[in-house]
Amino acid sequence: MATETLVERSSLLEKLRIRQMQQFFAEVRAELKKVSWPGRKEVYGTTVVVICAVFFFGIYLGLIDLLLRLGVDRIFKMFK
Repeated sequence: MATETLVERSSLLEKLRIRQMQQFFAEVRAELKKVSWPGRKEVYGTTVVVICAVFFFGIYLGLIDLLLRLGVDRIFKMFK
């Protein structure tokens, strides 16, 4: 008797989870329809800006690192 109720409960829980998942994906689909997706030109423009910024900051931080390394090397040479 107890095993039948456990089987029934697990079956009901499984059905409930499936319904919740279906509802979740239906809501996700509805929200994605509301999204204002960028056009090709906007994506291209922002991609170029990001790539330029990455190169700029990479070079900037590389130079700062080089200058700091040279400064620390000079300090160590003074105390050698």
